[in-house]
Amino acid sequence: MKKELFNRFVEEILVLFRLTREELFRKDKDNNIVDARQMLYYLCHGKRMNYLQIEKFMAENGYIIKYNSITHGIKSMEKKMVKDADYRKIIERLEQF
Repeated sequence: MKKELFNRFVEEILVLFRLTREELFRKDKDNNIVDARQMLYYLCHGKRMNYLQIEKFMAENGYIIKYNSITHGIKSMEKKMVKDADYRKIIERLEQF
């Protein structure tokens, strides 16, 4: 069930950020791609996925990431949501899944 939810979040984020799956899961520091990945971590964490599950699902898509980078991404998204109402609205809509 968690993997299906992860993939649903991925599909929604790809449309929202106008990215391909390949772009989302490649090592790239482009702000748009970083924001998309951080949103993915935040949403997954909010649905009670643990860090190992998030790491595993990311790795299955070719993106190797560790616990501390995921926690950093979640905290970064929390800060963005405080500053930007658009992020809050998007998160609130996606959290409905």
